Amino acid sequence: MENISIRKVTLKDIDQLQKIGRQTFYETFSAGNTEENMKKYLEEGFSTEKVTAELNNENSEFYFASIDDFVIGYLKINFGLSQTELKDDKALEIERIYVLSEYHGKRIGQLLYEKAMQIAKQSNADYIWLGVWEENPRAISFYKKNGFVEFDKHIFKLGDDEQTDIMMKLQLNDR
Repeated sequence: MENISIRKVTLKDIDQLQKIGRQTFYETFSAGNTEENMKKYLEEGFSTEKVTAELNNENSEFYFASIDDFVIGYLKINFGLSQTELKDDKALEIERIYVLSEYHGKRIGQLLYEKAMQIAKQSNADYIWLGVWEENPRAISFYKKNGFVEFDKHIFKLGDDEQTDIMMKLQLNDR
């Protein structure tokens, strides 16, 4: 595969982040959801206000995967109180790893995952956790292959539809 670079996203990248975020979310979930719920989520979840707040949050980080400055995927991680659920200072949450569908199977998601692992180890996290939609077998398989185990479930609201996410974790250090 071509030379893939991974770099931290900054506020000046907001347009690119909104574009890749909307496109990859739509590609991943549109087949299993109504057009109305998708439209509502994409407008709210990737609004300029929301993405600006996420980029300005010191406990959240985004990273782009690019080929020749063309963004093909991204990663979002959260620390401490910015985690969507557990809010554990000794944990790192992978909130999102998304890759354009035409680049699936080319190890882009694995590279982004490895970036999250590197950051988790640098920050001395005891474990990494995430939530993945129960109807996304590709992602569940990816995380199981990387050593994650299921430990709980939670509800993710997409428009007016309540969906079940499987919560998974990978233990890094014993306390």
